[in-house]
Amino acid sequence: MAPFHIRRAEVTDAPAIAAIHVQSWRETYTGLIAPDFLSRMTDESARQNREKSWQATISQGREDVFVAEQGGEVVAFASVGPARDHPGYASELMTLYSLQRVQRQGIGQSLLRAVMEQVRGQGGKNLALWVLASNPTRQWYAAQGAREAGEKVDGELVEVRMVWDTFPNP
Repeated sequence: MAPFHIRRAEVTDAPAIAAIHVQSWRETYTGLIAPDFLSRMTDESARQNREKSWQATISQGREDVFVAEQGGEVVAFASVGPARDHPGYASELMTLYSLQRVQRQGIGQSLLRAVMEQVRGQGGKNLALWVLASNPTRQWYAAQGAREAGEKVDGELVEVRMVWDTFPNP
């Protein structure tokens, strides 16, 4: 297991973040969501759109974005921002994605901790997120202390709300 470190994302990280975003969708959701939907979400046009979106998100400070670097390469990322549709929760974990080849090394836990520390540093006390109901990561979030708190249907997708009512001690 190679060492890694977590840092704030810079605009120059947007291409790597977009590539990870697309690749992790392919690695995670193949067989879990409709192939044509997955194809639309992970084709070159989608990657380019994600890159532009991440450039804007980082440069405009829309979300706090963190990356994990291993061997000089960005291999995972996470972002947190104001909760969009989680009553009683001020902050939302917008994204947390890593390449499959670096999973089970503590990178996701470290990114989640960085997000929680950011929220805590801004006076926040809780956190929510949406995860696909069929996503095996749902159990990972539960193992990190989150609990399920409802679900929604968003087009072709069924999502489950996961929440931390309070953060574990750092």
